[in-house]
Amino acid sequence: MIQNQDLTLPSVVVFGVGAQRGIGAAVCRRFAQEGLKVHVVGRTATKVDRVTTEIINLGGQAISHCINIENQAEVKALFDSIHQERVEAVIHNVGGNIPSIFLKTTAGFFNKMWKSTFSSAYIVSQYSLNVFQHQQNGTLIFTGASASMRGKPYFAAFTMGKSALRNYALNLAKIYKPLNIHIAHVVIDGMVDGDRVNQAVLGFGRLLRLTRGTGGLNIDAIAENYWMLYQQKKELWTHELDLRPYQEKF
Repeated sequence: MIQNQDLTLPSVVVFGVGAQRGIGAAVCRRFAQEGLKVHVVGRTATKVDRVTTEIINLGGQAISHCINIENQAEVKALFDSIHQERVEAVIHNVGGNIPSIFLKTTAGFFNKMWKSTFSSAYIVSQYSLNVFQHQQNGTLIFTGASASMRGKPYFAAFTMGKSALRNYALNLAKIYKPLNIHIAHVVIDGMVDGDRVNQAVLGFGRLLRLTRGTGGLNIDAIAENYWMLYQQKKELWTHELDLRPYQEKF
């Protein structure tokens, strides 16, 4: 674990941090830029440590946590370790987009995708909302996808989890808004200009992103919108935000 810790600082917990050029890492950097301590959470130690080190080198406060976000005991242990802090926001940015042919898809694959796209969000939200209720405020943001709104061929398993997450998040928003807890669901509607896409299939992902004519969603612009959601006043809270490349035709 790499850390640079000040218990007096308000903090944000970002789940699902991977590559330095990814949504999770960009969100970590954006919140750290504003002086919040960032808990950088992912399943690969080298990746979360790299993001944490980058933030610390830029003068920010960050702590890396390598856990299995689908494991309730590990998520609980993380929240137990920060119980003395004032957690301002929690970001759930988990769930890989993996295609499969429906009639050749095993039940095991469906279960794996369900745990990644939905169950992990359920676990994270339970512990987050316990903290926020005690504090009487907080912001919880879920990362969605095009699949949250509509299914596409070969992505039935991914759509199943992401569409469930969307309905779950919007339901939580109604329940917890009167308790001064802001819950938002962000639809990332398009290919992201990040390492996951650009390095996919020996670089074919980058070629596909460029040839679609949209250029992909900029990760720093996405992070800016997460920061905007966190800053919103309760008089006008956004509970769902749809982000897509400006060149895309509706």
